[in-house]
Amino acid sequence: MIDRFGRRASSVLVGIATGVVILAVAIIAFINPVWVSFEQGRARADAWTGYSPAQLQQATGAILSDLVVGPPNFDVVVAGQPVLNARERAHMIDVRRVFVGLALLAAASLVVLLVGNILACGSARFWRAVRGGAVVLAVGVLAVGVIGAFAFDATFEVFHRLFFAGGTYTFDARTDRLVQLFPDQFWFETSLALGALMLLLCVLVWRVATDRAAAGVARRHAGSAVLEPSR
Repeated sequence: MIDRFGRRASSVLVGIATGVVILAVAIIAFINPVWVSFEQGRARADAWTGYSPAQLQQATGAILSDLVVGPPNFDVVVAGQPVLNARERAHMIDVRRVFVGLALLAAASLVVLLVGNILACGSARFWRAVRGGAVVLAVGVLAVGVIGAFAFDATFEVFHRLFFAGGTYTFDARTDRLVQLFPDQFWFETSLALGALMLLLCVLVWRVATDRAAAGVARRHAGSAVLEPSR
């Protein structure tokens, strides 16, 4: 009974770790100047901010650098004026904390997967747990995607309430640079692309895990066949 519970708990842990790693990899793919610049162009961030292309690149590059590399000052200045006000800087510091937390969780999850694979010797049970994590995440992404397609603003609001204090993430697009640099269209299209990439990664992980699980079963059967004559 205890042994069975331990196996189930370890499988759940491996599944969760798989989902976290897939999520982290997908997010990393979009935190880069190429994607951000592309989406800012589509969302007309230059028109919202009134910045020239060079000024827009300067402001965005500094914000991304503070977010990913640090230190999280978010005090970039363009044309002698701070890009972000105090409330915007405070929110970005909160965002940075969330990113650091996700990075630590992803690193721990990767360790779980590596150690779990070693301890399980690549067994079918381990890879079935990995496959299960990818399937559950894919179902979750599809569910959130369907809801978000019809109620994106409400979904965006719920997401922010999960990670940030109320009132700290609401800004005025007429005056606040943060939402001018990253307009609603930016987030809507980035969310769609993120969801699509996560689904693709889930499919790839599912395919690999299915093959590895089948190989594990085959090895176990082959080992049993070798031992059978000696009985």
